[in-house]
Amino acid sequence: MKKIEIDTFLTFQFVSRPTFSPDGAFVAFVVSNACRTENSYKADLHVYDLVKKQVLRLTTRGDAKTYAWTQDNTLLFPAARDQKKDGETAESTCIYEICPRGGEAEKAFEVPHKVSALETLPDGRLLLTVKHDNLKDVRKKSYEIIDELPFWGNGLGFTNAIRNRYAIYDRKSGELTWIADEWTECIQFSVYQDLLLYKAYPWKQNVRGMNAGIYLYHLKTGQTQTMLEPEAMHTGTIELLNNKEALVAAIDNSYKDTTKYCEFYKLNLSDKSLTHYVPYDASIGSGSVGSDARYGAGRAQKAMNGDFYFISTVDDYAHLLKLSADGHISESLTKGSSCDSFDINNSHLVSCELQGLKLAELYLDGEQITHFNDTFSEEYAIVTPEPLTFTASDGCEIHGWVMKPAGHTDGAKAPAILHIHGGPRTAFSDVYHHEMQMWANAGYFVFYCNPRGSDGRGTDFGNINGIYGTVDYDNLMEFTDEVLKHYSDIDTSRVGVTGGSYGGFMTNWIVGHTDRFAAAASQRSISNWVSFEHNSDIGHTFTPNNQGTITRENPELLWQQSPLKYATACKTPILFIHSDEDYRCYMAEGFAMYSAVKRNGCPAKLCLFHGENHELSRGGKPENRIDRMTEILNWMDNYLKA
Repeated sequence: MKKIEIDTFLTFQFVSRPTFSPDGAFVAFVVSNACRTENSYKADLHVYDLVKKQVLRLTTRGDAKTYAWTQDNTLLFPAARDQKKDGETAESTCIYEICPRGGEAEKAFEVPHKVSALETLPDGRLLLTVKHDNLKDVRKKSYEIIDELPFWGNGLGFTNAIRNRYAIYDRKSGELTWIADEWTECIQFSVYQDLLLYKAYPWKQNVRGMNAGIYLYHLKTGQTQTMLEPEAMHTGTIELLNNKEALVAAIDNSYKDTTKYCEFYKLNLSDKSLTHYVPYDASIGSGSVGSDARYGAGRAQKAMNGDFYFISTVDDYAHLLKLSADGHISESLTKGSSCDSFDINNSHLVSCELQGLKLAELYLDGEQITHFNDTFSEEYAIVTPEPLTFTASDGCEIHGWVMKPAGHTDGAKAPAILHIHGGPRTAFSDVYHHEMQMWANAGYFVFYCNPRGSDGRGTDFGNINGIYGTVDYDNLMEFTDEVLKHYSDIDTSRVGVTGGSYGGFMTNWIVGHTDRFAAAASQRSISNWVSFEHNSDIGHTFTPNNQGTITRENPELLWQQSPLKYATACKTPILFIHSDEDYRCYMAEGFAMYSAVKRNGCPAKLCLFHGENHELSRGGKPENRIDRMTEILNWMDNYLKA
């Protein structure tokens, strides 16, 4: 068997975004791969022919990352293929059209705006998602003007005066009709016949609110109705069931804590009333199983024939579930550990899943129909995670896993790494995770778990609002004790710890509260909640919802929960990984913690990646992903293997 190396992910084919053609003859999907020579990701359109039962590749230029079916069963996709002529603006987007039975893609039309997504409407027009800059005519490259909050976004750069807008495009006339005004941020939509339901943030006093409003746009008349006023209620996903009602995931106003999961409500489109429909205590329309071996997105919810299909993380897996018209929620409709996206019609269900330790592939009615990564699963030394569950001192059952070193011989001592997931409202599972497999192939035990605060176990388990670093810290330390008790081959003097985002926060917290780890690697971390509130793109909403207060009300509590306060106690050699365009956990967080522990005299190092953001480990440039993993592995080797 081949050894899994740092750069083995370059061989992966990332499958994503499956959808049926209107006639049901094809499933379109995207296949992406990391290209080291160009230090980028290539993406091409493919289709699966349901009659011939074969896959056909449609594009080869690596520039087809998103697409939409037309009513004529052709595919449209935006791509930058034509060189701009004199007088043409770089703000425009070229849309190409291709037949699923093969042939060259031809330019269909051009829109004088930056289009990030498109969808065909029932009347044949297109709904475009457009990046609109309200200051593009006066904006200068030499400086930024900031008068809004938030003023930047992770992976987006500075966003002051920039909005995501919805527009309807008529291919026949070339007419573009905007759904809302240029200062409204549109974030989610659902279409049924001539109705478009969408969510949006109208900004007030240049500050985006906590909760979006819900609006109904009539495609025939252009009339807009407000269904739910902004800030009236915390809502999640929305979906039109028919022309009379919609499904809304929401939290009752009696709950002031938005760490509670949304439940199902019915929205009456006539009288605008919201009625509680079905209780639920898990995510709706999203999966959160962590892996660095996926790339691309896709549909996570769909209404059909009065039923609502949605992805939800339950326990340690992301399932596809169905909420029937009678209010019953089904068992899982998929077999995999993580259903990442799907589509359904009246005859078939297609899903993109991580099944077991396989990389993502497509499954039609439960049967695998793509085989892009089969050879990887067959040729490489993939280590199977062994489950380890225990009852913590707080009475909660904690689910975890342990990976032995590849080819491990019983009785041989080896070092180990504790890996902590981000979020914290995400979850680890037993799916393929590249860097953990790489560590195991490099001779390490790897162990990880889902402590309090994780997704999939209900609101009570997932709510650590205002108590970060307490019960979750205890869970992690007790899990470490359990692992060391059950796996005597781990050398207890050579155990390291690492994690990113919330996992980076917790790594920072751990080194200030215990010396039990021989090395640490803190990635895209948080060190100070006071500064985080004011420099993160989500700081003004995430802080009150996760820390129980804000700076102007209780700075003492925020400081009490900040790892920086305890950095003077750190004696653990620690590596910091950060990116200079990470606006989720800004690089100042890493700088502060690094500076503090460096003054202790303990070994510390900071690697700052230029041009990367919070997604470095999962979607960063291939060369930077390789360098990042190399730095972490070298750091661990130096202190755990020397």
